[in-house]
Amino acid sequence: MTLGKRAFLLIFPVVLAGYVVAATLLYMSQSDSIRALERARLWQQLGLLDAVFQNDVTQNRSLIYSLVEGTAVRLFVNEPDASYRSNAIGVMMQQSIRSLSEDPTRFVSLTVIRPPLSIDYYYENSDDPFAEIPKVQVEHARRLFESPKLSDWTYLKPEGAEPLIVHSEFLDQHTFNRPVSSAKASSILIQTAVRPRQFLEMKAKLEQEYGAEVEISTHPLTAAGAVSATARLGPALYARLTPQQGHVEDKLTNLKALLAVGAIGLSLFTIGLVLLLVRRFITNPIARLDRQLTDVMSGQRSELMPVEELGEIGRLSMNMKQLHDDAVESFGLVRTASWTDTLTGISNRAHFNARSTEILEVARASSAGCTLLFIDVDNFKFVNDKYGHKVGDELLTTLAARLEMRVKAVTERRVLPDALVARLSGDEFAIMVQSHPGDGTVSEISEAIVRLFDGGFEVLEQSYPVTASIGIAVFPEDAADLPELLANADAAMYQAKAQGKNGSARYSRSLHETRTRQRLIEEELRAMNPDDEMHLVFMPIVDGRGKVTACEALLRWTSPLLGRVTPDEFIPIAETTGLFSKIDSWVIDTAMANCHRIKQLFGAETILCINISSAELYNRSIADRFSDALARHTLEARSIEIELTETFAVKLGDQSQRNIDMLRSKGFRISIDDFGAGYTSVQQIIDYPAETIKLDRALVESLTNAAALPTLRALIALCHAQDMQVVAEGVDTTDKMSLLAAAGCDLYQGYLISEPRTVDDLGIWAMQRLLEQARENAGAKAPAKGRKSSRA
Repeated sequence: MTLGKRAFLLIFPVVLAGYVVAATLLYMSQSDSIRALERARLWQQLGLLDAVFQNDVTQNRSLIYSLVEGTAVRLFVNEPDASYRSNAIGVMMQQSIRSLSEDPTRFVSLTVIRPPLSIDYYYENSDDPFAEIPKVQVEHARRLFESPKLSDWTYLKPEGAEPLIVHSEFLDQHTFNRPVSSAKASSILIQTAVRPRQFLEMKAKLEQEYGAEVEISTHPLTAAGAVSATARLGPALYARLTPQQGHVEDKLTNLKALLAVGAIGLSLFTIGLVLLLVRRFITNPIARLDRQLTDVMSGQRSELMPVEELGEIGRLSMNMKQLHDDAVESFGLVRTASWTDTLTGISNRAHFNARSTEILEVARASSAGCTLLFIDVDNFKFVNDKYGHKVGDELLTTLAARLEMRVKAVTERRVLPDALVARLSGDEFAIMVQSHPGDGTVSEISEAIVRLFDGGFEVLEQSYPVTASIGIAVFPEDAADLPELLANADAAMYQAKAQGKNGSARYSRSLHETRTRQRLIEEELRAMNPDDEMHLVFMPIVDGRGKVTACEALLRWTSPLLGRVTPDEFIPIAETTGLFSKIDSWVIDTAMANCHRIKQLFGAETILCINISSAELYNRSIADRFSDALARHTLEARSIEIELTETFAVKLGDQSQRNIDMLRSKGFRISIDDFGAGYTSVQQIIDYPAETIKLDRALVESLTNAAALPTLRALIALCHAQDMQVVAEGVDTTDKMSLLAAAGCDLYQGYLISEPRTVDDLGIWAMQRLLEQARENAGAKAPAKGRKSSRA
């Protein structure tokens, strides 16, 4: 139990008991005052009720006097025609009544009674068009005729209706003034009645408030009880209100509750004030020292702050600080070593994993989102190998500092939590950003990172040709945990590389499916035996006369699990996973094993074209591998043409250039394949050592039209000027072949000549060509038919 709780438990009962005694004494002194106050208030309320009633009486008196002074009542009384009197003059009296009433909806009635008791006219302003004079009012009129009174007002309560204030006046039928007593028997009686609405409303409110009925009587009433009040409403009308017995007791109960709450509240306030002072001067210094020790032990604080207190607490604080300073310093060194990347000084993989797991848990609990950016430095290995590890290390250190600076600038401007920047391994970095997906933060950070590499990355006053590929994955849309988020961001990073590097790519469902298929392809490549699942097909290359001068070996793979897999799918995977060497060795050996058969079909000068992986040019043993295969199959080097993609030709390194030179020195032919599919350059044609240029099918498609013929002719002429033969790929129509021939193309390859075929099918195709050629020589078949047969 804390010191604060102990102090509270000791002080609270004492303070509460004191306030309870004080509240009891206060209640005893205030209860009599409350009773007297309630009595005075009740008399005041009945006084107001009397004033409201007198106001209604006065209004009724004014109404009858106004009607008597007017002409409508006079005309009604003196009109001999009963029908006219009842209709026309009656309407005039109704209009007079409505005009004299302040509220057109208020109940007002007018009655004209002739002696002895004949109701000559009755009208009331109400919702009932067939209303009749109340019986109690008729009885009151009878009593007036029998009494000596010439004027009167009274408070009547009709059966089933609200009470009325009725004012009565006797008038002489001739003078229309109040008659003398002896002439009363021949006078008419005029009565007006109003409903005292304000009086009734106030009466109902008082009855509801006090829980008792307001008694109204024609006899005098006296107060009954300690809390009771009376009022005189008229000469013979009295009112009395005696509240229920528990009314005052309820007030006293409320006082008790108020005093109880006040006692407790003041007790808490007093205890709070006392505890505040105790905490300020006694417990706070100890609690502060305890919190600091707890923070130090949990890693939230690196040192103890000295407590500015005298006595035992001050000495305890200094001793604890001295004791923990060394321990905190050692702990900080160990934590820094375990959580910090030794090269760059930013977080390492271990710290990234720990902090990212915490970030994801917070994001999951708050239904928020966060985004992972996975960064790979493109061409870093090239820079590291060519310029040395010192430059590579400096590049990574500088990049880490600039990444932190750019990312922090974005998060601070957007008022977001600091992003976690870490180096995972080698040239791979990761950034965990806590922001809402779609708010533009990740896009801004990605663009800022890409701009770091504009014009190269400058380190040690020199620019190096590196860029960044960024993969982006969002939690929880793209992954449910950190390992999956890292894997998906890594896959998106490779997608960014495939899109041309120096950019970013967002993880998607299609990318997930592609990545799954790539993983399956990789697993099948590792497990497969090329002799069982792979085979070669050959695509002929012909000259302008249709003679086959070469055949290109093309690789085909049919997996038992995946079915047919295209080279465009599995070759890049084989290259990135190091499996290309096994495949290329099989291709070289199998292709050369079929070379003699191809020469038998098309002639001893027929050349075999073999595609090899671009990654093989970094292998120093590539030349020896080709030479060994030549010797094994007793072939000449000039019979083999090695095809390299022109995109790889752009970025030849020293080792790859030495390998090409060694292959040429051994007599192998070199061909630039797919020219025009990538970074085509005229300088490439001039500088690149090759015997053959193969125009890519896309370039052939775009240049085989009459408008582009001069460009095509100039391109082929440039190749001829460099002693290179030109092979056109994708020749599938006679029009393309005619335009290529007109431009000076040497050789042709495409489905117009033949589709890729196995060696056996190639023999059948060669036999068909010989038969067609014999028929053509004999004039048995048209040339067009021969061409059609060659495409079959």
